[in-house]
Amino acid sequence: MDGAGGPGEGPAQEALQSLSRRLQVQEKEMELVKAALAEALRLLRLQVPPTSLQDLGTPTPTRDSSPAAPPGLPPTCSPSLVSRGTQTETEVEMEPSLGPPGLSNGPPAPQGASEEPSGTQSEGGGSSSSGTGSPGPPGILRLVQPPQRTDTPRRNSSSSSPSERPRQKLSRKAASSANLLLRSGSTESRGGKDPLSSPGGPGSRRSNYNLEGISVKMFLRGRPITMYIPSGIRSLEELPSGPPPETLSLDWVYGYRGRDSRSNLFVLRSGEVVYFIACVVVLYRPGGGPGGPGGGGQRHYRGHTDCVRCLAVHPDGVRVASGQTAGVDKDGKPLQPVVHVWDSETLLKLQEIGLGAFERGVGALAFSVADQGAFLCVVDDSNEHMLSVWDCGRGTKLAEIKSTNDSVLAVGFSPRDSSCIVTSGKSHVHFWTWSGGAGLPGCGTLTRKQGVFGKYKKPKFIPCFVFLPDGDILTGDSEGNILTWGRSLSDSRTPGRGGAKETYGIVAQAHAHEGSIFALCLRRDGTVLSGGGRDRRLVQWGPGLVALQEAEIPEHFGAVRAIAEGPGSELLVGTTKNALLRGDLAQGFSPVIQGHTDELWGLCTHPFQNRFLTCGHDRQLCLWDGEGHALAWSIDLKETGLCADFHPSGAVVAVGLNTGRWLVLDTETREIVSDITDGNEQLSVVRYSPDGLYLAIGSHDNMIYIYSVSSDGAKSSRFGRCVGHSSFITHLDWSKDGNFIMSNSGDYEILYWDVAGGCKLLRNRYESRDREWATYTCVLGFHVYGVWPDGSDGTDINSLCRSHNERVVAVADDFCKVHLFQYPCARAKAPSLVYGGHGSHVTSVRFTHDDSHLVSLGGKDASIFQWRVLGAGGAGPAPATPSRTPSLSPASSLDV
Repeated sequence: MDGAGGPGEGPAQEALQSLSRRLQVQEKEMELVKAALAEALRLLRLQVPPTSLQDLGTPTPTRDSSPAAPPGLPPTCSPSLVSRGTQTETEVEMEPSLGPPGLSNGPPAPQGASEEPSGTQSEGGGSSSSGTGSPGPPGILRLVQPPQRTDTPRRNSSSSSPSERPRQKLSRKAASSANLLLRSGSTESRGGKDPLSSPGGPGSRRSNYNLEGISVKMFLRGRPITMYIPSGIRSLEELPSGPPPETLSLDWVYGYRGRDSRSNLFVLRSGEVVYFIACVVVLYRPGGGPGGPGGGGQRHYRGHTDCVRCLAVHPDGVRVASGQTAGVDKDGKPLQPVVHVWDSETLLKLQEIGLGAFERGVGALAFSVADQGAFLCVVDDSNEHMLSVWDCGRGTKLAEIKSTNDSVLAVGFSPRDSSCIVTSGKSHVHFWTWSGGAGLPGCGTLTRKQGVFGKYKKPKFIPCFVFLPDGDILTGDSEGNILTWGRSLSDSRTPGRGGAKETYGIVAQAHAHEGSIFALCLRRDGTVLSGGGRDRRLVQWGPGLVALQEAEIPEHFGAVRAIAEGPGSELLVGTTKNALLRGDLAQGFSPVIQGHTDELWGLCTHPFQNRFLTCGHDRQLCLWDGEGHALAWSIDLKETGLCADFHPSGAVVAVGLNTGRWLVLDTETREIVSDITDGNEQLSVVRYSPDGLYLAIGSHDNMIYIYSVSSDGAKSSRFGRCVGHSSFITHLDWSKDGNFIMSNSGDYEILYWDVAGGCKLLRNRYESRDREWATYTCVLGFHVYGVWPDGSDGTDINSLCRSHNERVVAVADDFCKVHLFQYPCARAKAPSLVYGGHGSHVTSVRFTHDDSHLVSLGGKDASIFQWRVLGAGGAGPAPATPSRTPSLSPASSLDV
């Protein structure tokens, strides 16, 4: 090629000639492929009658008991589409039979040897970094060129000569091309529907059933995930198709939302204490015992669809108003904030107020007192903090006004005059005059008078106030002062607007606490209680703000958030560390409800007691008594705990932290008996083997660390590492014999490991299809793939747990719901029973040792729900008979 052309002409001509040469080579290759394809079709015609090509796609009910043939394949020679390790290549494979000399089994593969190139994808679709492949079922014939010698080399065999490799490559191409023709024929015989291709975008969850019953395939984010069907399942149609007969009933809620909310603790006329956490309003009768208003325990109002933020109790002591925040549903559509007015005796909703009228959430509520609770005042969380007055009986809005751009923390009607409303919050106290407009919707007006601090220091926040019997108002502020506001005649020198003839001004000040005052409570005897933040003191004040008595809340319970008066001298105190205390000023206080204060992730249940252990971002490790509904003990981990598991003896528990460090603690003495670090990435799962001889630790460094464990669980020594995942470990389970592990990773891989054999990755996953697992917490696998909803992006399911009797599987999803499915759940679009109550993503679920209860963790709502399992049919595995319950689509799943 000469260089006489213009600039750039030489490289362009060279590229053009290169493309021309490549095109000629490809044309020659296509001729070779066509020739090989013709030869392959000729051989197929010799072996298979023409009529059988029309029926290749019809699964046969006949099963072959020969060990050389995988279950589900017919005894006659017929092509089958078997998903192999690459999950992109479909091959024509034959059953062993007498046929033309061009078909040969080849020499048997050595035990554990791979039939695929290194770097092929794992069962989950990710590329295995260890270079191990994933062959399909053994004993299946492959279409190859007729050999001229007695020993036919395996595909990819290193013994093949250079001249033979192109012929083998063309043979594979011919087989693949022939298979495409066969698929086309079987599609036409079934009306043009291809069973191996289903609609859906790359982000959808799709499942495909292999024609011969060998495997199923689903897709997450476009990644194919192949799962082999156990030999004991003749057809997917025989598996249960309906929701499970077992149901869940909310038995107990651990925790109280005192960390970031107010107006959250009251005592009803029945003596029950009402408070909220997540989406549930709890009615608690101190003293324990079974549920119900007469016997103690807990009852629950569960009408809300998102987190409850505030409460108000009607003057009759029976009706309750609760306001929820705005949220989104699982499709991303906004859920509007609303106020529910409900009956605390029947737990029935009486009125729904303000749907579509509030923004972001409901921040504060108050019933009127002077007119027997006929009206409800609401302040929302919009930028203008809209103040509105509603008719409780009709649910109509009577008046509305923009209150302030600053946060509003409290609202209340004057007990003497319902036309007087007070709000307080950031740097303000506002006195509102409401004219009802003859009760006509929207005809009322609200006018504001701003509280003037004058010579007194203006505080940053006024979190609380209370009305005194004589009409004065006490406010508690962030400076630790209690201010007394008294009525006085307005004059021209008084700033503020409004038509009221009287206004409020400060008449007295008392320094009550070091730090902010979070709560004020008027007692039945006329005295006032104040609760401090920084000093954690409860102080009782008499007339003239004279201190009468005080008590201090222990530091580990936090500051005082709310105060409610119980029977006699009894007091209920809510704290900023989500604890509910009961006692009095003389005897002190003890906890009756406790909870975590930050996001929860770690959960495990005791192997033979109704106890469970939790840990999370608040660095607390807590052991709970499921029968007594109480905290048994808690310790400070100093670091974030993300996972935990009991040793089968119950004597010790392993806890994984976010720094790669893991601890083993004695459950009786709470002492740390082992402290080991593996890598510097967070640990996502720890799991003891069923016999307690091994401990597996899944890390975000993509490895599973295996430790040998002493009989008492106190000592551990490194046994090996399972290396092969290409992303972080998310879940793992041990086989019942304690020799094997099944694991999932962040890129949707499913891998199997021979731990007893040296932590080796099992290359042939088909051989693990019948292995029995001691637990089933992996979210990817044949037995549970039906729990995945359509359109899933792979992060919709956070946790999964099979019951010990192997009847049901519980699922924790990313949309605040707990699901209950039948087990095995191996049918696409499997229906479930759906249970709400959590206000955040549900991070974990676990059954107790006897399957009597299910425990679920809320993420950011820091709640722990204990569900009672109803309708269980007793011990033992579930029968394999199909359910007669009609199949439901995910859209028609039963919300309970």
